[in-house]
Amino acid sequence: MFSICSSFRVSMMLLGLLLAISSLMASSSAGNLNQDFVITWGDGRGKMLNNGQLLMLSLDKVSGSGFQSKNEYLFGRFDMQIKLVPGNSAGTVTTFYLSSQGDNHDEIDFEFLGNLSGEPYTLHTNVFSQGKGNREQQFKLWFDPTKNFHTYSIIWNSQEIIFKVDNIPIRDFKNRESDGIPYPHNQPMKIYSSLWDAEDWATRGGLVKTNWTQAPLKTFYRNFNGNACVVSSSGVSSCDSNMTTSNSVSDNTSQSQQLDSKGQRYLRWVQKNYMIYNYCTDYKRFPNGRPRECRRSKAN
Repeated sequence: MFSICSSFRVSMMLLGLLLAISSLMASSSAGNLNQDFVITWGDGRGKMLNNGQLLMLSLDKVSGSGFQSKNEYLFGRFDMQIKLVPGNSAGTVTTFYLSSQGDNHDEIDFEFLGNLSGEPYTLHTNVFSQGKGNREQQFKLWFDPTKNFHTYSIIWNSQEIIFKVDNIPIRDFKNRESDGIPYPHNQPMKIYSSLWDAEDWATRGGLVKTNWTQAPLKTFYRNFNGNACVVSSSGVSSCDSNMTTSNSVSDNTSQSQQLDSKGQRYLRWVQKNYMIYNYCTDYKRFPNGRPRECRRSKAN
């Protein structure tokens, strides 16, 4: 028992150190959100604040709000610090994702499903390729995402998609096109984010409704960093001419980055302790056999 408890304490100390380091790194590279994003809907409920250093989305009973990137990207690393709706956020959904357009679109999702006051958020992830998703994994976070800003990252390259929270990997989805499994690799995507009402399904399957007495409900964004290939209207990628986005981060290896052994250990730790749903183990949903990518690896 002593060795198990000691190992747990060491693990938590290392996790705390990593969180502190990642927080310092993120806060040292603030960018002007006006350079990269435009508010696209909400009739004024979305606002740029502090000369573009902060972006706020709000939701009331009439409407939510959202924004999108000015550029399209084909591969890269995308980091955003987000502070979610506090208190009773039941019924709300905050999103941060990449998506292309059209019926056969690709998409890489972070969705934060609201909660009753005092209960944890559900972090919902998904990967779409050629219009097909159904690859959901859900997690409970190991911190309160409403108290402070935390960094949520998508690393997308030709080999792998990695989801990170405060630089800790929580999910990866590998390219297995050689096995006939579709992978998003040839459709440029924009970044999107929104705050909207989904009380019919978001919290406990719709059993808990949105508490409008607290409206307007607000989510805040800051410190976007992107080390990515920008695709022009003519289809030319900036990476073809050795250019990066204006908010390049120090990690210039994102185009080929994969999880190392340390990252795999953190991934297993998160999935063992905080994963609450994995489509790969939902046998009722897939009675005729699990999706093909699930048969190759537990980390999808």
